[in-house]
Amino acid sequence: MKRHRIICSVLIALVALGLQGKSLASQKVIPLTLEKAVEIAMANSYRVKQLQLGIERTRAYLRAERAGLKSQVYMNIKSPEINAISTYKWNSILRKDEIIRQNTRLWQMELSIRQPVILFGYPTDGYLSLNYKTYRYSQKNGYQDINYYNRYFLEFDQPIFQPNRLKNAIENAELKLKRKELEYNADKINLVGDIAEDFYQLFSMSYKNEVYKHHLGNVNRVAQIIQESAQDTNHAIDAIQIKVEKANSQEKVFQNQSELRLAISRMKRRLRINDNDSLTIVPDMKITQIYIDLDDAIQKGFTLNPDLRILSINRRRNKIDLENTKGRNAFHMNIEMTYGLEKEDESYRRLWNNEDNSYSVVVNAFIPLWDWGQRKARIQAQEIGLRKTDLWIEEQKRSIKTEITNAVENVKEYQFRVQSMKKNVDMAKQISGVSIRQFQKSQISLQDLLQNINRQKETEFNFLDVYLGYRDALIKLIGYTFYDYEGNMPLLEHLNRQG
Repeated sequence: MKRHRIICSVLIALVALGLQGKSLASQKVIPLTLEKAVEIAMANSYRVKQLQLGIERTRAYLRAERAGLKSQVYMNIKSPEINAISTYKWNSILRKDEIIRQNTRLWQMELSIRQPVILFGYPTDGYLSLNYKTYRYSQKNGYQDINYYNRYFLEFDQPIFQPNRLKNAIENAELKLKRKELEYNADKINLVGDIAEDFYQLFSMSYKNEVYKHHLGNVNRVAQIIQESAQDTNHAIDAIQIKVEKANSQEKVFQNQSELRLAISRMKRRLRINDNDSLTIVPDMKITQIYIDLDDAIQKGFTLNPDLRILSINRRRNKIDLENTKGRNAFHMNIEMTYGLEKEDESYRRLWNNEDNSYSVVVNAFIPLWDWGQRKARIQAQEIGLRKTDLWIEEQKRSIKTEITNAVENVKEYQFRVQSMKKNVDMAKQISGVSIRQFQKSQISLQDLLQNINRQKETEFNFLDVYLGYRDALIKLIGYTFYDYEGNMPLLEHLNRQG
């Protein structure tokens, strides 16, 4: 019995070790940087995938519109059309309507090959088609009367004095695709801004964690100095005071680490990272000296930022709508011409003998006479919409110019401040080191020493605030100009290289 228990315990231990080893093998350590966070977000974000699907759908619509420029083959079949009903018809001999019972059977087939007319690569909105039509028609009125009919012919259909709806439909589909792609790029940059905000929150906590640890290390060093001088009665009160300072410092470390764990958990959910994986953040203060020319930044905002291009696309679509509106209920004509061969006979075999020429010419004209100003009002509404778009473009240009001007000034200001604060942090660290050595030699009091140590912590926190302000100002400038000033390339090009 005892041996059985030992064997079971060993097996359970082996299984547990195997599961633990499998868990450790599946766990990944991800050193998180802003670039890495953006890369993961682009790969896993539901929003990005939805936008990509939206672009694919718009491309499919564009392919459908462009397919309209190619030949189409279709067939209409009636097999059969049966009519056994009574209806009234005009009898010209009796000069009155009379009720006549019909009993007919119709089998009909139409085959057409239809091709848009394109001149010099330009669709004319006209169509040229090759058609074939045949049917069998039988009537019963005490006896059965059967007729067969064949016709194959060319047909030309061309509208005149009206908008080229085929060209407009294709251009509208192309504009929709361009707009979707621009909106996709804009949303990608917005996603970068959101991820940057979450990342620098983690960055701030990680940096604070290092500051608290350094501060605790200084306090422990002072406590060791006091402990080594325990025989000195002057340090009796210092020993109590340093214990309080040490307890407070440790609590700050524990509290910040707890908040950091929660923030990392939220970031995992945001990036859709496996819970078993761990994120590590090294709070490296990256400061790149960059030069920004205001006029160049404004020009980049006008050309790289998709907002203005989206508004330009909206304006062009409004012009297409205005063109279509002007053609609605306006004077226009339509020419239809056919030419071919046909034959009608009671015998199906004789349909291809001695065929007759067949042709037709139809000119339809629509002439508006009075519509109570309906068409004019529609045109005015479209023109007002076009003027609104022009105002939006002008307002957007002013807004982009103002935002970029402020962003450039903020970046320059924070760039100076962050470099100045970095020097202050280095001096504060030197002062703390000198103060500790002076305290060890009993040249300064513990209060003065702790004041210098706390001043170093406050200086490091101030440096963090200025650095985060610098990063925030730079990210806003990048969002307005769509240009990566640190990488010295357009931001979308930088993101595509990452992808």
